[in-house]
Amino acid sequence: MKSYKFIISGGGTGGHIYPALAIADGLKAKYPDAEFLFVGARDRMEMEKVPQAGYKIKGLWISGIKRELTLSNLMFPIKLMSSLFASSKIIRKFKPDVVIGTGGFASGPLLQSANNKNIPTLIQEQNSYAGVTNKLLGKKAKKICVAYDKMHMFFPKEKIVKTGNPVRQDLLEIDTKRAAGQVEFDLKEGKPTLLILGGSLGARAINKLVAENIEYILEQGVQLIWQTGKLYYEQYKDRDGLANVKVLAYIDTMNLAYAAADIIISRAGAGSVSELCIVGKPVIFIPSPNVAEDHQTKNARAIVEKDAAVLIPENELQQQFKPVFSELLNNPEKQQILGENIKKLALPNATEDIISEVEKLILNKVIANKH
Repeated sequence: MKSYKFIISGGGTGGHIYPALAIADGLKAKYPDAEFLFVGARDRMEMEKVPQAGYKIKGLWISGIKRELTLSNLMFPIKLMSSLFASSKIIRKFKPDVVIGTGGFASGPLLQSANNKNIPTLIQEQNSYAGVTNKLLGKKAKKICVAYDKMHMFFPKEKIVKTGNPVRQDLLEIDTKRAAGQVEFDLKEGKPTLLILGGSLGARAINKLVAENIEYILEQGVQLIWQTGKLYYEQYKDRDGLANVKVLAYIDTMNLAYAAADIIISRAGAGSVSELCIVGKPVIFIPSPNVAEDHQTKNARAIVEKDAAVLIPENELQQQFKPVFSELLNNPEKQQILGENIKKLALPNATEDIISEVEKLILNKVIANKH
């Protein structure tokens, strides 16, 4: 049996890296003899995370375009040319059967080079609003795996497959882990638990909101798991001394945190939204307004429209947080409706469905080569 070769590119944030690794792991289980190569941006977190997961990675000299005039922006055309040249060389040397992009700066030049060489490409678009790079790449990609409806606004309809986003497999069984979660985070039985998630680096507005309202939150009879993110942990770690408050920079056992939670406050990055659909708990989304095309607000709205979550824009937190939070906390019926509705949106077989699309591309390539 032929040993297949795959190049996967995804990075910049955990939201792009995690799906890339999940797809690689799924393909490896299917094709144990396959060879894998990751391509990332030189100074981004994938250069550390991918080797930790046991895969080889090459870095391109590439970054995004900032909204103001900076030296980095002036360098962008040079970086792009350099990355296209390097990508072309990587593809020529490695000879992949399929190239997969999950987003991030490096996937643009890499997939463009693969398209130029007629190597089948697959895009995994995590958000409800596609970015400029993926829209351009979508014209020549063979398949586009998406997580939301109405994506034909950005991509050719006939190439789209709704698979969902790959998520951690250990989230599928959280219903049985509540007691273990309470032990893990030192929580009291029978006291409602609020889980606050700021992403791997942290969300300044969410942390500030919690710090300013911590007495109010505790007065509601709630206990807190507060994940600050690495950038903000030092600033808020002293609150860990308060009764019923657990402050962490990062949560390694996310499945147990989700299992213990009754209400969750979170950003609305694509990966988080997909996980929260599987978890099926009531969520208050506070989207980051500082991301490309404001896609987090669009991700959150797609859920809110189905009566499956609550949304508070960052600039309305001062006025809205207390009334929205206490109304949800004191309304078990609303909590149940939100939890049930968000769970209906879950796509737990995303990784398998994406892999079956990769298999079809391989098969089509084999058939084409025979003719």
